[in-house]
Amino acid sequence: MDFIITVLEQGLIYGILALGIYITYKILDFPDLTVDGSFPLGGAITAMMITHGVNPYLTLPISFLAGVLAGVCTGLIHVKCKVRDLLSGIIMMTALYTVNLKIAGTNNLPLFSQQTMFRNDGLKSIFGEKIPSYVTILLILAVVLVSKLLLDFYLKTKSGLLLRAVGDNDNLVTSLAKDKGNVKILGLAIANGLVALSGCVFCQEETTFDISVGTGSMVIGLASVIIGTSLFKKMSFVKTTTAVFVGSILYKACVAVAIRFFDPQAMKFITAALFLVILIISMDRKQKVKSMTMGQKGDANA
Repeated sequence: MDFIITVLEQGLIYGILALGIYITYKILDFPDLTVDGSFPLGGAITAMMITHGVNPYLTLPISFLAGVLAGVCTGLIHVKCKVRDLLSGIIMMTALYTVNLKIAGTNNLPLFSQQTMFRNDGLKSIFGEKIPSYVTILLILAVVLVSKLLLDFYLKTKSGLLLRAVGDNDNLVTSLAKDKGNVKILGLAIANGLVALSGCVFCQEETTFDISVGTGSMVIGLASVIIGTSLFKKMSFVKTTTAVFVGSILYKACVAVAIRFFDPQAMKFITAALFLVILIISMDRKQKVKSMTMGQKGDANA
């Protein structure tokens, strides 16, 4: 039971991160490596604020805004300085490593004796000293639902539709007298805001901040997006944002099972191998769909 609860907690937390990567990878078609820096950025700000007595729930919107700022910086480097998308993310990711160290003051900051959103006086007054494990899942789920519903709502607005258009056909955005560069910056800001929010929740759930926690975040998020979108590709009634969370939970479950039966030191290798398998399966499915489409066209022409 503890195994399932842990997988659900981790899957939902990283699902928020995957939402951000869904924006950059699927909507903007932007390989944004800022993620590996903005995820620990949320954790660094959270750890610093909590150790200074700030309400742990207040760290959620502040971490989101910090991630927004990081995304804006990446966008400005790409759009205004004319640096390639991949290099823009690498530059910002590298810069954020130092920024995160400066904010936290150290490369490892424990929060075991501090008030967090999952363990505080308010919850203790309701449930007693031993807070049930389901409370943690419910709190994470509340953050997940708010993030998902707000993103779903935004993507239906005029600004959200422009964001979708800039990834598919940026000339269309220009023809509508809109600056495609500004739309990209906005998309990167929202994406990294969600990633930093995920880092904030992760830091409080783990009750510690570590500077290396962001390593591999991009891989986890990409794998979650690919798994989710591939599984529900033919199910139009399932929203893509929902599919992303399901993909995140499945990915975390696969990694957890692999670690349980293999050497924990091989975790990074297992993660890389799993991601490779996911990519190959995804590519095979795309090739099959393409072949079927070409065959149908050939039959029609005949």
